[in-house]
Amino acid sequence: MTDAEPLDTPLSRDEMIAVIEGRGAARRVPVLLHFWTHPTTFGDRQGAVERLLARWPHDVQVVPIRMPAVYETPGDGLPFSDEYRWVDYDRPPTPAASAGLDAQVAIDDWARLDGVLEHFPDPRYGGLLAPGSPPDGRYRLGTWWFCLFERHWQLRGMANALTDYYTAPEAVHRLFRALTDFYLAVMERAARERGVDGFMTSDDLGTQTGTFFSTDVFDEFFRPYYRELIARAHELGRHFWLHACGNIESFLPGFIDLGLDVIHPIQKYTMDEREIARKFGGRITFWAGFDVQRIIPWGTADEVRDEVRAMIDTYWRPEGRFMLTAGNGINGDCPLPSLEALYEEAFTAGKKERMLIK
Repeated sequence: MTDAEPLDTPLSRDEMIAVIEGRGAARRVPVLLHFWTHPTTFGDRQGAVERLLARWPHDVQVVPIRMPAVYETPGDGLPFSDEYRWVDYDRPPTPAASAGLDAQVAIDDWARLDGVLEHFPDPRYGGLLAPGSPPDGRYRLGTWWFCLFERHWQLRGMANALTDYYTAPEAVHRLFRALTDFYLAVMERAARERGVDGFMTSDDLGTQTGTFFSTDVFDEFFRPYYRELIARAHELGRHFWLHACGNIESFLPGFIDLGLDVIHPIQKYTMDEREIARKFGGRITFWAGFDVQRIIPWGTADEVRDEVRAMIDTYWRPEGRFMLTAGNGINGDCPLPSLEALYEEAFTAGKKERMLIK
């Protein structure tokens, strides 16, 4: 066997759809580890990581969706690129660019909002969707980062965002209305022009110990807009996936009520994953994330294998509703033997026949 010889084959689009919709487990647990593995962070081990990834399949075909930058336009001369940015002005003077990402404030005064909304990015921008690869039989996942909460704090700064729900509710709703309308148009384009099967976006709604805000705030400011996004995905015959780090247990019933199809990562050490699987298993698909805070950087290869098997034992169901991935980026602090163990165990321990014997 040569280094280039694949060790497995990707699941088909139909197999993935059946798993997500709870219509039956595939021949093995779907594995989406490539999505979170970043070879360029491994330094002189980059080549070894790239060879490892080349030998194992990725069960989705990623279709990136290019979101606007905060201040800079693309400058590529494509249609509608001249105003393709979130705000209609250059960087405000404070805080300094050296401040943390969550402390940088683009909309420093809600009085700017009228101008921001008047010049909001146009979803007809010609570079919104990269040319990408044609369909190859795998599930096609259209992806963008930052949805509502993350986009809110990106534009207002974290401290402002967390108080805006109480001090400027009307402005928040106006911003979320514009963001939602933009995302709806983006989703329609991605479905029509790239034939994606699902949409994945992110909103890190939790801390290590709980959510950033109450369920009342979630219900007032987030539920209406997520309802629209999820409903539009379903109207288009697509799925809606959400990455939300931290302890989001109190929000899960709401997302299930809204019809969210896939949730990631059920972050280890913030929630009891066995309890989450018991309470919500079968009602939503868990895109369960392998721990990258402790086990990947500090565990042994054997401990990695043990954790993969524990995850499969926790989440696997004969009707599907479980996919395996990393909880966040796998970077250069990961020992190569641990990465090898993660991939090998993920693809072998979750074979359907093994699970049915149990």
